[in-house]
Amino acid sequence: MRLHRYSRPKETALSVPDKPAPDETLPNPLPEPLRFHSPAPLVDIGANLTHESFTHDIDATLARARAAGVETLILTGTDREHAEQAVALCQAHEGLYATAGIHPHQASEWGPELEAAMAELHQKPQVVAVGECGLDFNRNFSTPAEQERAFEAQLALAAESGLPLFLHERDAGARMRDILGAWRDDISRAVIHCFTADRETLHGYLDLDLHIGLTGWICDERRGHHLRDLVGDIAANRLMVETDCPYLLPRNLPAKLKGRRHEPALLPWIVREIAHWRGESEAELAASSTATARAFFDIKES
Repeated sequence: MRLHRYSRPKETALSVPDKPAPDETLPNPLPEPLRFHSPAPLVDIGANLTHESFTHDIDATLARARAAGVETLILTGTDREHAEQAVALCQAHEGLYATAGIHPHQASEWGPELEAAMAELHQKPQVVAVGECGLDFNRNFSTPAEQERAFEAQLALAAESGLPLFLHERDAGARMRDILGAWRDDISRAVIHCFTADRETLHGYLDLDLHIGLTGWICDERRGHHLRDLVGDIAANRLMVETDCPYLLPRNLPAKLKGRRHEPALLPWIVREIAHWRGESEAELAASSTATARAFFDIKES
């Protein structure tokens, strides 16, 4: 979840009905040129579907994702409220899993009660990773000291539970690598979600045997073009794909999208862009990224 890229208030968690029923009367907001279909099943490892913008059409959103070949989604839990809402969505829909953690923006809220709540969430079968957690020294909505305290506490929870880590980092690569290096023997798998940094930072993470999540940032000619020269450095068994929706709508879509809300059905477009710059086919990247994601999150094929 990339809240730091937007000056927005904290969103309200999605209210999940006991028995959600799809609204067949809602029109498809995706114009025909944006109705993609992946050549192989995809896993979106970062979808913020508890965002309030999905409240009115969550069932239709999931139906469009499946029609596009996005069969599995990992819902990002950035605080206790959203993690609990993500678990509720997972219980109501097949093919959904959740993460549970405290985003560095909310690190100042960390305390014994929150730690206990997170540990309890990590025991739920729907929760497949600890996070979103990490460091964000760009805006420092929580102080660096508060961020490091909450981050190390969540590293301890990951070590205790054995769950992989879903990590956030912005403008904090060196410190992130130092902390992860000290914990590397105690934690299992870890992915840097929505990687946007430089070559040195990327190779530092790869040297720590971390996974890398890529978004539509690579589609942004203003600030993401540097990724085009880096994506070939990531081994197929370390690369996963994500939308980070409703954020980071790709800027190079072949048609305009009213409202500019990103959604999982657009993930095949991101795969197409990444595959182009890696010099491989969409089918190859779709297959490898899905296999990597299933192994990382320990998700069995249905």
